[in-house]
Amino acid sequence: MLRWIIFLLFVAILEIYAFQAFKTLIRSKWFFIFYYVTSAVAIAFIVYQLFHFDRKVGQTPKTMLTFGLLLLLYLPKLLITIILFGEDLVRFVMGLFSWATKNTSESFLPERRKFVSQVALGIAAIPFVSLLYGVTLGKYNFKVIKQTLFFPDLPDAFDGTTITHISDVHSGSFDDEAKIQYAIDLINQQNSDLVLFTGDIVNTHAKEMDPWIDTFKGIHAPKYGKYSILGNHDYGEYVEWNSSAEKQANFEAIKDIHRKIDFKLLLNEHIKIENGQHQIALVGVENWGRKFGERGDLNLAAEGLTKEDFKIVMSHDPSHWDEKIQHHENHFHLTLSGHTHGMQFGIEIPGWIKWSPVQYVYKQWAGLYENAGKYIYVNRGFGFHAYPGRVGIMPEITVIELKKGEKVV
Repeated sequence: MLRWIIFLLFVAILEIYAFQAFKTLIRSKWFFIFYYVTSAVAIAFIVYQLFHFDRKVGQTPKTMLTFGLLLLLYLPKLLITIILFGEDLVRFVMGLFSWATKNTSESFLPERRKFVSQVALGIAAIPFVSLLYGVTLGKYNFKVIKQTLFFPDLPDAFDGTTITHISDVHSGSFDDEAKIQYAIDLINQQNSDLVLFTGDIVNTHAKEMDPWIDTFKGIHAPKYGKYSILGNHDYGEYVEWNSSAEKQANFEAIKDIHRKIDFKLLLNEHIKIENGQHQIALVGVENWGRKFGERGDLNLAAEGLTKEDFKIVMSHDPSHWDEKIQHHENHFHLTLSGHTHGMQFGIEIPGWIKWSPVQYVYKQWAGLYENAGKYIYVNRGFGFHAYPGRVGIMPEITVIELKKGEKVV
């Protein structure tokens, strides 16, 4: 009960400050009637949905809508509150100074300045418009990002091999069949030699993928095949189950999804991809992460491989590379991960800036990273989760070309 009181008190403070900003600039009675009604309806809807969240069901389109609405309405109001609260501190200090110097006026506090309210509303409009774009267009604004990597010890037969890498499908969040088909067509247009998927095929329940089986089965079988691993969401850890048997049955059904869409699921194991006399090893580990479980067993997955073998690791959570893989004596050349989604929120201008709040949690959170000739590529994610949109960090289809030799600087 206390958390609800704190939440409602916090919302009330944001509403009071937002109202003051609008009141400074707008005098229309009808505007404020509309403002009161829409705010009351939105708060009622959010509170109702949060209060009735079913932990046995987990995330649904309604819960995502609730979270999206919460961000859309109250992130801008939070910025307004911060700016006007700062102005209040200044007004309070000025009032104290006037009182101390006996320079009294009609009011202890000076009036709010119209300019400050204009600035606050202008700044607040930026996240409002961005979040609105994110839930309408951004979540399906797929980007194909291409990357060429050089390895001196790449087997000759694999020079020029291309890999299409996708991650974090989260099929339970989809709501537009045409957009998903468009993304599958983009994958097929790359004509890569190998297609790899690095986990989180659903949010929680295997049935989320049922409407999308045929769509994802439509990913063309490339020269070297289609392979996949599991992510943290694939284990059903984020809802309450009626029994352990029910949870296990869901897990088995999730694993079977990969067979249904013609992907070979790797569970702490590796396969060797051959081209004539040459081969590379594809190592697939179960989820390993600092925060979301350590089921992955890299040593088991790579058992029998040597330091000289060329190895590509599929590991869902990039913290695995940061803590284990990059320091491993067996020298894993390339790791492919996902998991972070780039937080689905940030600023990214290639060659200029790449920022997201998630970078304060994960050192490797989007794109390519290198240490001593060992690489990790973190895919920004195919789908979306929790917030039903993307701002700045767009859904990604990665195409990696492997080249033999040294990188030309």
